[in-house]
Amino acid sequence: MSAIRRTRSRALGRTAGFGAAALACAALFAAAPAAHAAQPGDTAQGRAQHQGDRAFSDSTSTGPVFVQTDNPDGNAVVAYHRAADGTLTRDGIYPTGGKGGVLDGSVVDHLASQGSLAYDSRQGLLYAVNAGSDTVTVFAVHGDRLQRLQILGSGGSFPVSITFHGNLVYVLNALDGASVQGFVRVGDRLVTVPEWNRSPGIDPTATPQFTHTPGQISFTPDGTALVVTSKAAKGGAIGVTPLDSTGGPGGPTVFTPLPGAVPFGFVFDRAGRLQVTEAGPNAVATFTLGRDGKLTNTGELPTGQQATCWITAAGSHLYASNAGSGTLSGYATAGGALTPLGTTSTDAGTVDAAASPDGHFLYAQTGAAGIVDEFRVEGDGSLTAIGSVTVPGAVGGEGIAAG
Repeated sequence: MSAIRRTRSRALGRTAGFGAAALACAALFAAAPAAHAAQPGDTAQGRAQHQGDRAFSDSTSTGPVFVQTDNPDGNAVVAYHRAADGTLTRDGIYPTGGKGGVLDGSVVDHLASQGSLAYDSRQGLLYAVNAGSDTVTVFAVHGDRLQRLQILGSGGSFPVSITFHGNLVYVLNALDGASVQGFVRVGDRLVTVPEWNRSPGIDPTATPQFTHTPGQISFTPDGTALVVTSKAAKGGAIGVTPLDSTGGPGGPTVFTPLPGAVPFGFVFDRAGRLQVTEAGPNAVATFTLGRDGKLTNTGELPTGQQATCWITAAGSHLYASNAGSGTLSGYATAGGALTPLGTTSTDAGTVDAAASPDGHFLYAQTGAAGIVDEFRVEGDGSLTAIGSVTVPGAVGGEGIAAG
């Protein structure tokens, strides 16, 4: 343990902080041999062509977009190259060495979670969960290509969400009462710390699984705590666990009860507020997080859509995914309150989404047919469709990350 602590001290140089765990959602609709060589771009009914003036005509950045299939026969990450105009071209398919999983009652998102794929661009590492194998896979990222480095146990049953901060990594396991397991990154490998395993105390017999299992785990922006959403489990709640100076759980988890809300996914906005999708009322709720771990609700806006479960940020804008409606609901965050920007249609079964680092492009994963829809984010936050790709073997899949 001393070696782990020394490594953490060198990497972070300060006290570790709260981890933010992911929020869970209600009512959802519903790998392969060695890496393939680069493939030509695969489009869904052909790529949409750019029309009108580009809001970011001076943007020339390119990068990767990674999509997890969660295929029960063999999980894989499909890598895409993002061109300067935001369109995607498939580069390769990379087996994780594990299997995907399917929660009872799920349809368009078999994991019923947010954040099953996490990209640490600073370290050039990609983390994927293998729900059907109870494992985590670590990939090295080389541009648009991946190299599998490690497969290790998730510390529990059915991992669904993973998060990192500095050299700390935590994974959320959904079944058998659920658990959170912590790891330390040493170089490009993860080391399991058995003492960093906590259970949120979820009833393992509660059904259906897709609503009565936790939905997401994430660090708070300062890395001093973890946040986890419970969806309908525990009556609906968000838990905040403080971390000690070694990066391990440093105190009891503080739960904020949200009866009937079914908190599913979340993201921190630029002001540090917690923006949470609530699948019960189909709304986006805003919370501030106190030093004591307690959450204060400062507002809530209904989306007017069905199965509002996922949310992502693109610059100063937020986009909530509505699986039951096949739409994205946009919001501006300036001024301390959410301002609706309108609704944009996607392919059926909108689930997780990811934005390019510059916030100019948004990629929405849709689980009904395993399609990723591509959008340009205009200056006013509106979305312009620029194309789509069909991800091989990704029907019902969840997990997308962009660099």
